[in-house]
Amino acid sequence: MAVRSVFDSGVLRSEFEKAGINTHFIPLIWKHVLQNPNSEFNEVPSLPSAAYPILNSKFKFSTSTAHSVLESLDNVTTKLLIKLQNGSFVEAVIMRYDSRLGTCAGKPRSGGPRATLCISSQVGCKMGCTFCATGSMGFKSNLSSGEIVEQLVHASRFCHIRNIVFMGMGEPMNNYTSLVEAIRIMTGFPFQQSPKRITVSTVGIIHAIKKFHDDLPSVNLAVSLHAPRQDIRCQIMPAARAFPLEKLMDALRVYQKNSQQKIFIEYIMLDGVNDGEQHAHQLGQLLEMLQVVVNLIPFNPIGSLSDFSTSTDKRVVSFQKILRGSYNIRTTIRKQMGQDISGACGQLVVNLPVKGPLESSGLLTDIEDLRV
Repeated sequence: MAVRSVFDSGVLRSEFEKAGINTHFIPLIWKHVLQNPNSEFNEVPSLPSAAYPILNSKFKFSTSTAHSVLESLDNVTTKLLIKLQNGSFVEAVIMRYDSRLGTCAGKPRSGGPRATLCISSQVGCKMGCTFCATGSMGFKSNLSSGEIVEQLVHASRFCHIRNIVFMGMGEPMNNYTSLVEAIRIMTGFPFQQSPKRITVSTVGIIHAIKKFHDDLPSVNLAVSLHAPRQDIRCQIMPAARAFPLEKLMDALRVYQKNSQQKIFIEYIMLDGVNDGEQHAHQLGQLLEMLQVVVNLIPFNPIGSLSDFSTSTDKRVVSFQKILRGSYNIRTTIRKQMGQDISGACGQLVVNLPVKGPLESSGLLTDIEDLRV
């Protein structure tokens, strides 16, 4: 059996309970690990004597390493290539924003520079979305809760992480148990991340959405909708066949009634596929009874992996105006970040990217922070 991450909460808790050790020591161990990453378990103070042999024989401070670090040319995006102990790789992306940019409810925004971490939940992905580089990898394995949390640990050594989005490699809801455990660790001591600043994105795993609020209250839900009709969704997202749009919308209505939270709708703009005026009206009609924030996402090139093209700025703006003007739906256009290091939305796939020019635009406003 492989040595586990000390952040694999369920396993560590089970080992302590079997040995009769009070589990309230666990967060204190995590605090020591965060503050002293190069120390040993024997240096963790004030633990029961029975805890040390368990920790030394079955756990590690970190089972993963930051194998390589790529910085975008504009210095607002950092991509971490993280090597797991089984030799697999995942990617996590740090995106730096300035929350003072833009407006909120027509008023100037407060705050200042801070960072969002985009986290992976799986090695590869089984959803097979045709516009996403990760989907080309196929599914390799689920990450443990510890391997998920370790991405935050690695990223925190570069800068303070304020927001977390589960929009990296994999479908988070297909690794539900580890997802829930990891977020509970992140929102507890010593990480103390605000659940209101954590967003989980899904293509629409209906059975998981139905229990999401009960398990993770206050955590934001984002749905990768990407089309207003089931036939288009099935064309670009093969997994959508298992999650009919009508049933998905029913699940979202129940979720919102129970949670009283806005839902983020992710919508990638594909030229000639889902970006026409008729699509905007269809989307508006689909969503007008829900409280949502629609994020329009420019398609990011993934080389020869697909035949899609990016919608023109004119079509994206026109799409936004229809949703806002005709349906009063709050709609944002996602800024493109990290394209030159293949760290942008839909580009995460384990390889070493070739750097290309990217115009520097300084710090950007963060759409994942709209709810706060």
